Amino acid sequence: MWGTPRRTGLTAPRRAVRSPVRSIIEPVTDLRTGVAAPHAPPPVPPSASLPRRAVPAVLGYAAVRALGLVVLAVWSAARGKSALTLLSARWDSLWYARVAELGYGYQVRLPNGDVHSNLAFFPLLPWLERLLHAATPLSYAHAGLVVSLVASLAAAAGIFAVADHLYGPRVGVCAVLLWAVLPVAAVQSMAYSESLFTALAAWALYAVLTGRWVSAGLLAALAGLTRPVGGAVVAAVWVAAAVSFVRDRSAARADGARPPTRAPSCSTAPPSSTAPPSSTAPPSPSTAPPSSTAARSSTAARSSTVRRLLGMAVAPLGAAGYVLWVGHRTGKGPLGYLDVQAGWRNGFDGGYAFARFVAEKFTSFPGALAGVGLIVGVALLLWLYVTGVRRGQPLGLLVYTGVVLALALCASSYFGSKPRLLLPAFPVLFPLAAALARLRTPRSALVTAGLAIVSAVYGAFWLNGSGPP
Repeated sequence: MWGTPRRTGLTAPRRAVRSPVRSIIEPVTDLRTGVAAPHAPPPVPPSASLPRRAVPAVLGYAAVRALGLVVLAVWSAARGKSALTLLSARWDSLWYARVAELGYGYQVRLPNGDVHSNLAFFPLLPWLERLLHAATPLSYAHAGLVVSLVASLAAAAGIFAVADHLYGPRVGVCAVLLWAVLPVAAVQSMAYSESLFTALAAWALYAVLTGRWVSAGLLAALAGLTRPVGGAVVAAVWVAAAVSFVRDRSAARADGARPPTRAPSCSTAPPSSTAPPSSTAPPSPSTAPPSSTAARSSTAARSSTVRRLLGMAVAPLGAAGYVLWVGHRTGKGPLGYLDVQAGWRNGFDGGYAFARFVAEKFTSFPGALAGVGLIVGVALLLWLYVTGVRRGQPLGLLVYTGVVLALALCASSYFGSKPRLLLPAFPVLFPLAAALARLRTPRSALVTAGLAIVSAVYGAFWLNGSGPP
C-alpha cells in the first residue's frame, strides 16, 4: 500500500520529506520515499516471500525460548525437580493428556461440592496429542509438549506476518521478540493450548487483512475448537467481512455513478487504408466496450461476496459445534457448557470479582504493593489498546483484541490464570514493538536481551513455585 520509487542509473537517492504527521516507524524507514534511516539495517528486498521475511523473527523467538528452557532446566535440577514434568505433566497439561487418552467424561468432585469436568477443555489439542501419540513413541503428555512447541513457532510466524503487513518487517521482528519475553512466556513452551490458539488466531487475522476469507473462516473454526476465547476470532472475521462488504458496495455505487467512457463509434472513425472493412480483429483492452468491463467487475464482485459469506459461515462452526455437543452430552441444552464452567467457578461478571480481588490486596502492606502492580498492569493494557485505536489498527484486530482482553479481565476465573489468558492478545504489543524498532539496532538488541534474561529467570522461578494454574 506504500509506494517505493524505483531508482535507476546513478541518480542520487531522494531526500526524505518530513511531514508534520510522523509515522510510528518513520525513524526506521521513511514510508513516503522508502529510504532507510542511517542506523537501520538493510531492508529485505520487496520480492522476498513472507516465509523468508519471517525467518529472522522465528529464529529470534526460538533463541529466546531456548534460553528460557535452559534456565528452567538448571533451576529445576538445583531444586530436585524435572523440567520436563513441569512443562508436560502438571496443571492443565494433565487434563488435556487424559482427554487424549481416555476421551471425555472424567470429572472430579471437590469437598466443597464443585465438580471439575474435563468437558471444560476444548478438543483440538487432545486430538493432536492422540494423533502424534499414534504416529510416534511419544506419550500423550510429551506429544502435547511437541505440539505446543511447534505451534509456538507457528504463532511467532503468524504474529510477524500480521505486524509485517501493517508496519513492516522490523516492527514484525520486534513484536515477535516482545511476545517471547513476556513474564509468563514459559506457558508458550508448555503442553497448554495458548500457543496453538495464538497460532491459529494470528494466521486467521492475517487472512482477514489480506482478504482470504475462506482461509480466515477455516482458521477461526479451528481456533474455536481450541479455547473458549475462540469467539474473539469469529467476531473479528464477521466484523471485518461486514465492513469489507459495505466498503465494496459503496465503491461499486460510486463507480456506477460515474459516466461511462464511450468507445469510438465505427460511423465516426476515420476509414482505415490498410484494414479491410470486414476485419473482425478483437478490440484492444483500452477500447473494450464498457459493458464487458462492467460484466467482469460484476462477476468478480459476486465471487468475492461468495467467498466472504462462506468464510463467515464457516468461522463459528468450531466453537458452536463443541458447545452444542457439550450441551447435548450433559442434557442441559445449548447452555450446558456454561454449567460445566460454573463447576470450575468460571463465569463472566464484568470484572466485579477481579476488582474485589485487587481491593483485598490493600488490606496489608505487602499485598498493597501487589495491588498497585495489578492496577498498573491493567492500566498499561488499556493504554496500549487505546493507542492501537488511535494509530488506526484495522477494525478486525481491534475487535479480536478487545474480546480477548474483556474475557480475560472481566471473567470470574482463578485470578492466577489471567496473565496466561492474556497471551493471545498480541496486537497490544504493536505500539511497544514500533517503539523498540525506532531504537538503533545495538540498543534494541540490548533491551531485548535484558528482557529475555528477566523472563527466563522469572519463568523458572514461577514454574518451580506456584506456576500457571
